[in-house]
Amino acid sequence: MQIFWFLPTHGDSRYLGSAEGARQVDLDYLRQVAGAADSLGYEGVLIPTGRSCEDPWVIASSLIGATRQLKFLVAVRPGLHQPSLAARMAATFDRLSGGRLLVNLVTGGDQAELEGDGVYLDHAARYEQSAEFIRIWREIITRSHGSETYDFEGKHLSVKGARLLFPSVQQPHPPVWFGGSSAAAHDLAAEQVDAYLTWGEPPLDVARKLADVRERAAKHGRKLSFGIRLHVIVRETEEAAWRAADELISRVDDATVARAQAAFARMDSEGQRRMAALHQGGSKRSRADLEISPNLWAGVGLVRGGAGTALVGDAKTVAARIEEYAALGIDRFIFSGYPHLEEAYRFAELVFPLLSRKVKAKLGGQTQTGPFGEVVANLDAPSRLASQS
Repeated sequence: MQIFWFLPTHGDSRYLGSAEGARQVDLDYLRQVAGAADSLGYEGVLIPTGRSCEDPWVIASSLIGATRQLKFLVAVRPGLHQPSLAARMAATFDRLSGGRLLVNLVTGGDQAELEGDGVYLDHAARYEQSAEFIRIWREIITRSHGSETYDFEGKHLSVKGARLLFPSVQQPHPPVWFGGSSAAAHDLAAEQVDAYLTWGEPPLDVARKLADVRERAAKHGRKLSFGIRLHVIVRETEEAAWRAADELISRVDDATVARAQAAFARMDSEGQRRMAALHQGGSKRSRADLEISPNLWAGVGLVRGGAGTALVGDAKTVAARIEEYAALGIDRFIFSGYPHLEEAYRFAELVFPLLSRKVKAKLGGQTQTGPFGEVVANLDAPSRLASQS
Protein backbone atom coordinates (compact mmCIF):
# COMPACT_ATOMS: atom_id res chain seq x y z
CA MET A 1 0.00 0.00 0.00
CA GLN A 2 1.24 3.45 -0.94
CA ILE A 3 -0.19 6.56 0.74
CA PHE A 4 -0.06 9.86 -1.17
CA TRP A 5 -1.04 13.41 -0.25
CA PHE A 6 -2.18 16.34 -2.42
CA LEU A 7 -0.65 19.70 -3.32
CA PRO A 8 -3.40 22.37 -3.38
CA THR A 9 -2.16 24.41 -6.35
CA HIS A 10 -5.71 25.70 -7.00
CA GLY A 11 -6.08 27.11 -3.48
CA ASP A 12 -6.45 26.08 0.14
CA SER A 13 -8.77 27.15 2.93
CA ARG A 14 -10.43 26.16 6.19
CA TYR A 15 -13.85 26.52 4.57
CA LEU A 16 -14.97 25.39 1.12
CA GLY A 17 -16.44 27.98 -1.22
CA SER A 18 -15.32 30.94 0.88
CA ALA A 19 -12.41 33.36 1.13
CA GLU A 20 -12.69 33.17 4.91
CA GLY A 21 -9.74 31.28 6.30
CA ALA A 22 -8.21 31.11 2.81
CA ARG A 23 -4.48 30.89 2.22
CA GLN A 24 -2.21 32.35 -0.40
CA VAL A 25 -0.81 29.44 -2.38
CA ASP A 26 2.76 30.42 -3.12
CA LEU A 27 6.06 28.58 -3.34
CA ASP A 28 6.69 28.92 0.39
CA TYR A 29 3.37 27.29 1.29
CA LEU A 30 3.73 24.52 -1.27
CA ARG A 31 7.18 23.79 0.10
CA GLN A 32 5.67 23.47 3.55
CA VAL A 33 3.03 20.98 2.37
CA ALA A 34 5.48 18.98 0.26
CA GLY A 35 8.09 19.02 3.02
CA ALA A 36 5.55 17.78 5.55
CA ALA A 37 4.47 14.96 3.24
CA ASP A 38 8.10 14.01 2.64
CA SER A 39 9.12 13.96 6.31
CA LEU A 40 5.92 12.26 7.49
CA GLY A 41 6.39 9.31 5.17
CA TYR A 42 3.86 9.83 2.40
CA GLU A 43 4.87 8.05 -0.79
CA GLY A 44 4.27 11.08 -2.97
CA VAL A 45 1.96 13.95 -3.89
CA LEU A 46 -0.61 14.45 -6.61
CA ILE A 47 -0.36 17.81 -8.35
CA PRO A 48 -3.67 18.78 -10.02
CA THR A 49 -3.96 20.29 -13.47
CA GLY A 50 -6.30 22.65 -15.31
CA ARG A 51 -6.79 26.35 -15.77
CA SER A 52 -7.72 26.74 -12.10
CA CYS A 53 -4.29 25.42 -11.05
CA GLU A 54 -0.71 26.56 -11.22
CA ASP A 55 1.22 24.60 -13.85
CA PRO A 56 2.03 21.15 -12.40
CA TRP A 57 5.39 20.69 -14.13
CA VAL A 58 6.70 24.05 -12.96
CA ILE A 59 5.48 23.36 -9.42
CA ALA A 60 6.93 19.84 -9.31
CA SER A 61 10.29 21.02 -10.67
CA SER A 62 10.47 23.77 -8.05
CA LEU A 63 10.07 21.17 -5.28
CA ILE A 64 12.73 18.64 -6.29
CA GLY A 65 15.38 20.25 -4.12
CA ALA A 66 12.97 20.85 -1.23
CA THR A 67 12.24 17.13 -0.82
CA ARG A 68 14.26 13.93 -0.49
CA GLN A 69 12.14 10.86 -1.23
CA LEU A 70 8.77 12.30 -2.20
CA LYS A 71 7.41 11.23 -5.59
CA PHE A 72 5.45 13.58 -7.83
CA LEU A 73 2.37 12.51 -9.79
CA VAL A 74 2.38 15.08 -12.61
CA ALA A 75 -0.14 15.47 -15.42
CA VAL A 76 0.36 15.32 -19.16
CA ARG A 77 -2.56 16.46 -21.28
CA PRO A 78 -2.84 15.29 -24.91
CA GLY A 79 -3.69 18.25 -27.09
CA LEU A 80 -1.71 20.62 -24.89
CA HIS A 81 1.49 18.58 -24.79
CA GLN A 82 3.01 16.88 -27.80
CA PRO A 83 4.21 13.35 -26.99
CA SER A 84 7.84 13.91 -28.00
CA LEU A 85 8.12 17.03 -25.84
CA ALA A 86 6.30 15.31 -22.99
CA ALA A 87 8.80 12.42 -23.22
CA ARG A 88 11.74 14.83 -22.91
CA MET A 89 10.09 16.63 -20.00
CA ALA A 90 9.42 13.34 -18.21
CA ALA A 91 12.92 11.96 -18.75
CA THR A 92 14.53 15.21 -17.62
CA PHE A 93 12.41 15.44 -14.48
CA ASP A 94 13.01 11.77 -13.67
CA ARG A 95 16.78 12.21 -13.94
CA LEU A 96 16.93 15.45 -11.96
CA SER A 97 14.72 14.04 -9.20
CA GLY A 98 16.52 10.70 -9.00
CA GLY A 99 13.62 8.64 -10.32
CA ARG A 100 10.74 10.29 -8.46
CA LEU A 101 8.33 10.93 -11.34
CA LEU A 102 4.89 9.39 -11.84
CA VAL A 103 2.94 10.46 -14.93
CA ASN A 104 -0.77 11.20 -14.76
CA LEU A 105 -2.46 10.95 -18.16
CA VAL A 106 -5.37 13.43 -18.20
CA THR A 107 -7.86 13.65 -21.06
CA GLY A 108 -9.87 16.54 -19.57
CA GLY A 109 -13.60 16.83 -19.03
CA ASP A 110 -14.54 20.51 -19.19
CA GLN A 111 -15.31 21.34 -22.82
CA ALA A 112 -15.20 25.10 -22.23
CA GLU A 113 -11.77 24.86 -20.62
CA LEU A 114 -10.49 22.58 -23.37
CA GLU A 115 -11.66 24.94 -26.09
CA GLY A 116 -9.95 27.79 -24.27
CA ASP A 117 -6.76 25.74 -24.53
CA GLY A 118 -7.31 25.09 -28.23
CA VAL A 119 -8.65 21.53 -27.92
CA TYR A 120 -11.91 21.02 -29.85
CA LEU A 121 -12.20 17.22 -29.88
CA ASP A 122 -15.28 15.57 -28.45
CA HIS A 123 -15.19 12.94 -25.69
CA ALA A 124 -14.64 9.93 -27.96
CA ALA A 125 -12.00 11.65 -30.08
CA ARG A 126 -10.09 12.80 -26.98
CA TYR A 127 -9.73 9.20 -25.84
CA GLU A 128 -8.53 8.19 -29.31
CA GLN A 129 -5.97 10.97 -29.16
CA SER A 130 -4.93 9.99 -25.64
CA ALA A 131 -4.38 6.39 -26.70
CA GLU A 132 -2.14 7.52 -29.56
CA PHE A 133 -0.36 10.02 -27.31
CA ILE A 134 0.64 7.61 -24.57
CA ARG A 135 1.69 4.94 -27.09
CA ILE A 136 4.06 7.41 -28.79
CA TRP A 137 5.29 8.73 -25.43
CA ARG A 138 6.00 5.25 -24.12
CA GLU A 139 7.77 4.08 -27.27
CA ILE A 140 10.02 7.14 -27.38
CA ILE A 141 11.14 6.77 -23.76
CA THR A 142 11.51 2.99 -23.95
CA ARG A 143 13.82 3.28 -26.98
CA SER A 144 15.97 6.00 -25.38
CA HIS A 145 18.75 3.60 -24.35
CA GLY A 146 19.67 2.97 -28.01
CA SER A 147 19.85 4.79 -31.32
CA GLU A 148 16.54 3.49 -32.69
CA THR A 149 14.01 6.09 -33.79
CA TYR A 150 10.24 5.77 -33.81
CA ASP A 151 7.66 6.46 -36.51
CA PHE A 152 3.92 6.57 -35.94
CA GLU A 153 1.07 7.63 -38.19
CA GLY A 154 -2.24 7.90 -36.34
CA LYS A 155 -5.65 9.48 -36.72
CA HIS A 156 -4.77 12.42 -34.46
CA LEU A 157 -1.00 12.30 -33.90
CA SER A 158 2.03 11.45 -36.00
CA VAL A 159 5.80 11.43 -35.48
CA LYS A 160 8.65 10.60 -37.83
CA GLY A 161 12.13 9.72 -36.60
CA ALA A 162 11.27 10.54 -32.99
CA ARG A 163 14.14 9.93 -30.60
CA LEU A 164 15.07 10.66 -26.99
CA LEU A 165 18.80 11.02 -26.34
CA PHE A 166 18.79 11.07 -22.54
CA PRO A 167 16.93 8.22 -20.82
CA SER A 168 14.79 8.32 -17.70
CA VAL A 169 16.06 6.81 -14.46
CA GLN A 170 13.05 4.51 -14.15
CA GLN A 171 13.04 1.82 -16.80
CA PRO A 172 11.48 1.17 -19.18
CA HIS A 173 9.70 4.47 -18.37
CA PRO A 174 8.19 6.32 -15.40
CA PRO A 175 4.89 4.65 -14.40
CA VAL A 176 1.75 5.99 -16.05
CA TRP A 177 -1.40 6.53 -14.00
CA PHE A 178 -4.81 7.29 -15.44
CA GLY A 179 -8.37 7.77 -14.25
CA GLY A 180 -11.72 7.74 -16.02
CA SER A 181 -15.14 6.20 -15.58
CA SER A 182 -16.43 5.81 -19.14
CA ALA A 183 -16.13 2.66 -21.23
CA ALA A 184 -13.55 4.42 -23.41
CA ALA A 185 -11.52 5.26 -20.32
CA HIS A 186 -11.62 1.67 -19.13
CA ASP A 187 -10.45 0.46 -22.53
CA LEU A 188 -7.54 2.91 -22.52
CA ALA A 189 -6.54 1.94 -18.99
CA ALA A 190 -6.74 -1.77 -19.76
CA GLU A 191 -4.52 -1.51 -22.81
CA GLN A 192 -1.95 1.14 -21.99
CA VAL A 193 -1.42 2.34 -18.42
CA ASP A 194 0.26 0.97 -15.30
CA ALA A 195 -2.19 2.14 -12.60
CA TYR A 196 -5.90 2.89 -12.83
CA LEU A 197 -7.18 5.59 -10.48
CA THR A 198 -10.80 6.03 -9.38
CA TRP A 199 -12.48 8.75 -7.39
CA GLY A 200 -13.97 7.79 -4.04
CA GLU A 201 -17.28 6.07 -4.65
CA PRO A 202 -18.99 3.56 -2.31
CA PRO A 203 -17.00 0.29 -2.10
CA LEU A 204 -19.53 -1.72 -4.10
CA ASP A 205 -19.40 0.75 -6.99
CA VAL A 206 -15.61 0.83 -6.86
CA ALA A 207 -15.51 -2.97 -6.91
CA ARG A 208 -17.61 -3.00 -10.09
CA LYS A 209 -15.31 -0.50 -11.80
CA LEU A 210 -12.19 -2.41 -10.87
CA ALA A 211 -13.70 -5.69 -12.04
CA ASP A 212 -14.55 -4.16 -15.41
CA VAL A 213 -11.03 -2.76 -15.88
CA ARG A 214 -9.49 -6.10 -14.81
CA GLU A 215 -11.63 -7.99 -17.33
CA ARG A 216 -10.70 -5.63 -20.15
CA ALA A 217 -7.01 -5.77 -19.21
CA ALA A 218 -7.04 -9.57 -19.16
CA LYS A 219 -8.06 -9.56 -22.82
CA HIS A 220 -4.73 -7.86 -23.53
CA GLY A 221 -2.82 -10.21 -21.24
CA ARG A 222 -2.20 -7.38 -18.79
CA LYS A 223 -2.60 -6.68 -15.08
CA LEU A 224 -2.90 -3.22 -13.56
CA SER A 225 -2.43 -1.67 -10.16
CA PHE A 226 -5.33 0.32 -8.71
CA GLY A 227 -5.59 3.56 -6.76
CA ILE A 228 -8.28 5.76 -5.25
CA ARG A 229 -8.57 9.51 -4.69
CA LEU A 230 -10.32 10.62 -1.48
CA HIS A 231 -10.48 13.53 0.91
CA VAL A 232 -10.26 12.71 4.60
CA ILE A 233 -11.63 14.31 7.77
CA VAL A 234 -10.22 12.42 10.74
CA ARG A 235 -10.43 13.46 14.38
CA GLU A 236 -10.00 11.85 17.80
CA THR A 237 -13.73 11.07 17.98
CA GLU A 238 -16.53 10.40 15.50
CA GLU A 239 -18.47 13.37 16.81
CA ALA A 240 -15.55 15.75 16.31
CA ALA A 241 -14.98 14.46 12.77
CA TRP A 242 -18.59 15.05 11.73
CA ARG A 243 -18.54 18.51 13.30
CA ALA A 244 -15.46 19.28 11.22
CA ALA A 245 -17.27 18.08 8.09
CA ASP A 246 -20.20 20.37 8.82
CA GLU A 247 -17.83 23.27 9.49
CA LEU A 248 -16.01 22.70 6.21
CA ILE A 249 -19.15 23.58 4.21
CA SER A 250 -20.63 25.99 6.77
CA ARG A 251 -19.76 29.07 4.70
CA VAL A 252 -21.28 27.76 1.46
CA ASP A 253 -24.61 29.30 0.44
CA ASP A 254 -27.19 27.88 -1.95
CA ALA A 255 -26.25 30.26 -4.76
CA THR A 256 -22.62 29.11 -4.68
CA VAL A 257 -23.66 25.45 -4.77
CA ALA A 258 -26.05 26.09 -7.66
CA ARG A 259 -23.40 27.97 -9.64
CA ALA A 260 -20.83 25.22 -9.09
CA GLN A 261 -23.24 22.43 -10.01
CA ALA A 262 -24.31 24.23 -13.18
CA ALA A 263 -20.66 24.42 -14.25
CA PHE A 264 -20.08 20.73 -13.49
CA ALA A 265 -23.21 19.75 -15.43
CA ARG A 266 -21.75 21.26 -18.61
CA MET A 267 -18.77 18.88 -18.48
CA ASP A 268 -18.75 15.70 -20.54
CA SER A 269 -16.92 13.73 -17.84
CA GLU A 270 -18.55 10.47 -16.77
CA GLY A 271 -16.60 10.62 -13.51
CA GLN A 272 -17.95 14.10 -12.75
CA ARG A 273 -21.48 12.90 -13.51
CA ARG A 274 -21.05 10.04 -11.04
CA MET A 275 -19.74 12.43 -8.39
CA ALA A 276 -22.74 14.73 -8.87
CA ALA A 277 -25.14 11.81 -8.61
CA LEU A 278 -23.86 11.02 -5.14
CA HIS A 279 -25.25 14.29 -3.77
CA GLN A 280 -27.96 14.67 -6.46
CA GLY A 281 -26.56 17.82 -7.95
CA GLY A 282 -26.35 19.64 -4.66
CA SER A 283 -29.88 18.91 -3.45
CA LYS A 284 -28.54 16.81 -0.58
CA ARG A 285 -27.31 19.10 2.17
CA SER A 286 -27.83 17.32 5.52
CA ARG A 287 -25.33 14.93 7.07
CA ALA A 288 -27.81 12.09 6.82
CA ASP A 289 -28.19 12.62 3.07
CA LEU A 290 -24.55 13.33 2.31
CA GLU A 291 -23.25 10.22 4.08
CA ILE A 292 -23.70 8.02 1.00
CA SER A 293 -21.96 4.96 2.48
CA PRO A 294 -20.71 4.34 6.03
CA ASN A 295 -18.28 7.21 6.77
CA LEU A 296 -18.16 8.26 3.09
CA TRP A 297 -19.35 11.86 2.80
CA ALA A 298 -20.22 13.64 -0.47
CA GLY A 299 -20.14 17.19 0.91
CA VAL A 300 -16.88 18.22 -0.74
CA GLY A 301 -18.42 17.72 -4.17
CA LEU A 302 -21.05 20.40 -3.56
CA VAL A 303 -18.60 23.05 -4.74
CA ARG A 304 -15.43 21.21 -5.73
CA GLY A 305 -15.00 19.58 -9.13
CA GLY A 306 -13.29 16.23 -9.50
CA ALA A 307 -12.94 14.10 -6.38
CA GLY A 308 -15.84 15.09 -4.15
CA THR A 309 -16.02 12.54 -1.34
CA ALA A 310 -14.27 12.25 2.02
CA LEU A 311 -13.76 9.56 4.61
CA VAL A 312 -15.06 11.00 7.90
CA GLY A 313 -14.56 9.53 11.35
CA ASP A 314 -12.19 8.75 14.16
CA ALA A 315 -8.82 7.23 13.37
CA LYS A 316 -9.80 3.59 13.88
CA THR A 317 -12.88 3.95 11.73
CA VAL A 318 -11.04 5.72 8.91
CA ALA A 319 -8.29 3.09 8.99
CA ALA A 320 -10.92 0.35 8.78
CA ARG A 321 -12.54 2.01 5.75
CA ILE A 322 -9.14 2.25 4.05
CA GLU A 323 -8.64 -1.46 4.63
CA GLU A 324 -12.04 -2.13 3.04
CA TYR A 325 -10.89 -0.44 -0.15
CA ALA A 326 -7.54 -2.22 0.06
CA ALA A 327 -9.39 -5.54 0.20
CA LEU A 328 -10.83 -4.72 -3.24
CA GLY A 329 -7.30 -4.63 -4.65
CA ILE A 330 -6.47 -0.95 -4.23
CA ASP A 331 -2.88 -0.36 -3.17
CA ARG A 332 -2.46 3.39 -3.87
CA PHE A 333 -4.41 5.95 -1.84
CA ILE A 334 -4.31 9.69 -2.58
CA PHE A 335 -5.72 11.72 0.31
CA SER A 336 -6.23 15.40 1.01
CA GLY A 337 -7.79 17.56 3.72
CA TYR A 338 -8.51 21.22 4.42
CA PRO A 339 -6.23 22.94 5.15
CA HIS A 340 -3.67 20.63 3.59
CA LEU A 341 -0.70 21.40 5.78
CA GLU A 342 -2.32 20.67 9.14
CA GLU A 343 -4.36 17.76 7.83
CA ALA A 344 -1.25 16.08 6.39
CA TYR A 345 0.11 15.97 9.95
CA ARG A 346 -3.20 15.00 11.51
CA PHE A 347 -3.80 12.09 9.15
CA ALA A 348 -0.24 10.77 9.50
CA GLU A 349 -0.26 11.06 13.29
CA LEU A 350 -3.70 9.52 13.84
CA VAL A 351 -4.04 6.96 11.03
CA PHE A 352 -0.55 5.80 10.02
CA PRO A 353 0.02 3.96 13.33
CA LEU A 354 -3.24 2.06 12.87
CA LEU A 355 -2.41 0.65 9.48
CA SER A 356 -0.97 -2.85 9.37
CA ARG A 357 2.78 -3.23 9.85
CA LYS A 358 3.03 -4.47 6.29
CA VAL A 359 1.56 -1.14 5.20
CA LYS A 360 3.82 0.94 7.42
CA ALA A 361 6.91 -0.85 6.18
CA LYS A 362 6.15 0.37 2.66
CA LEU A 363 5.64 4.03 3.53
CA GLY A 364 8.83 5.47 2.07
CA GLY A 365 10.69 7.84 4.35
CA GLN A 366 8.71 7.18 7.52
CA THR A 367 10.89 6.59 10.57
CA GLN A 368 9.97 4.61 13.66
CA THR A 369 12.68 5.93 15.97
CA GLY A 370 12.21 9.42 17.28
CA PRO A 371 12.20 11.55 19.27
CA PHE A 372 8.42 11.92 19.37
CA GLY A 373 6.78 14.62 21.47
CA GLU A 374 8.14 16.95 24.13
CA VAL A 375 10.39 15.62 26.87
CA VAL A 376 8.51 15.38 30.16
CA ALA A 377 9.91 17.39 33.09
CA ASN A 378 13.28 17.77 31.31
CA LEU A 379 13.89 14.08 31.99
CA ASP A 380 11.74 11.47 30.24
CA ALA A 381 10.93 11.14 26.53
CA PRO A 382 7.27 10.19 26.01
CA SER A 383 6.61 6.68 24.74
CA ARG A 384 5.50 6.55 21.12
CA LEU A 385 3.81 3.22 21.71
CA ALA A 386 1.84 4.70 24.57
CA SER A 387 0.57 7.46 22.29
CA GLN A 388 -0.79 4.83 19.90
CA SER A 389 -2.79 2.86 22.47
